[in-house]
Amino acid sequence: MPDSSANSDLSLALDGAGGDEPPTSQRAVEAASQPMVVFDNVSISFNGRAVLEDVSFSVDRGRTLCILGRSGVGKSVALRILMGFLKPDSGSVRVDGQEITGLDEEGMQTVRKRITMVFQNGALFDSLSVRENIAFPLRERGGLDEDQVQQIVQRLIGMVGAEDVEDELPASLSTGRRRAVAIARALAAQPEVVLYDEPTTMVDPIIARRLGGIIQRLKRQLGFTSIVVTHDMRFAERLADTVLFLHEGHATFFGPLAEFLATTDPHIRQFLTLDEYLLPTS
Repeated sequence: MPDSSANSDLSLALDGAGGDEPPTSQRAVEAASQPMVVFDNVSISFNGRAVLEDVSFSVDRGRTLCILGRSGVGKSVALRILMGFLKPDSGSVRVDGQEITGLDEEGMQTVRKRITMVFQNGALFDSLSVRENIAFPLRERGGLDEDQVQQIVQRLIGMVGAEDVEDELPASLSTGRRRAVAIARALAAQPEVVLYDEPTTMVDPIIARRLGGIIQRLKRQLGFTSIVVTHDMRFAERLADTVLFLHEGHATFFGPLAEFLATTDPHIRQFLTLDEYLLPTS
C-alpha cells in the first residue's frame, strides 16, 4: 500500500500526531501531488438506460467533493463504482494513480482497505453494541492489542458524541445516532478515502447539522479525502471544497463551491431554488 502522510496510523492521528509531518520520500511527494480519486469519461447503463455518460471529476488528497443532483441521476452509482460494487461500461477510475476498473474481487479488497463507505442505513451489526461495532474493523485489521483497540474506540465514540449509547444495540438508536456510529466504525477501518451516501436522508435539520459538524471535524483532524453524495444544499455548502452536479447522466458542473453557487445554468438554478423551497431556513 502506498504511504499516506495524512492518515498512516489512526491511533497516532487521534492523539494529534502524525498528520502534519512533511513527506520524507520522493514517492510521498509524487503521491501528494496527484489527485486521490479520478473518474475519466466513465459511463454505465442499466437495462439500456444510460445512468452516467462520460462523467469526469477528480478529488485532491484531503479535500471534500459533494455530488449533487436530483434523485435517480447516478449520484450513488458513482460511489458504488468507486467501491468496485459496479463495473463501468467504459472509462477509467483511478485511486491514488492506480487503475481499478480491471481489478478482480481480490484486487478490490486491497483497494477497499483504503476506501470505506458510510451507507444510508448505517450497515451496523444488529447483534453488536455500539462499542463492539466500532471495534470490529480494528480487530479484523489486526496488529493492535485489546487495550489499544479500546483506546481508539473510546476516542472515536467521543468524536461522534456517542458516549451515552456506547453499550446500546443499533436497533435502539435514532437514525441520526446510527449514522454517527456508522461514521465512527468506518473511520476505525483506517481509510484514506471516506464515501458518504446521503448522510442526511430521513433526519431532521438539527441532526443534519450535527452530522455535518462531525464529518467536517473528522476531515480537519484526520485528513481524510471525502466524497459526499447529498441532495441537501445547506449540508453541501458546509462541507464542499468542490461540487459535481449531475443532470440526466451528465456532469453539467464540476468546480469550486463558490462558482457552483454563482452559475447561471438553468438546471442548477432550478435545483437551488427547489432546495430553498423544500428546506426553509426558519
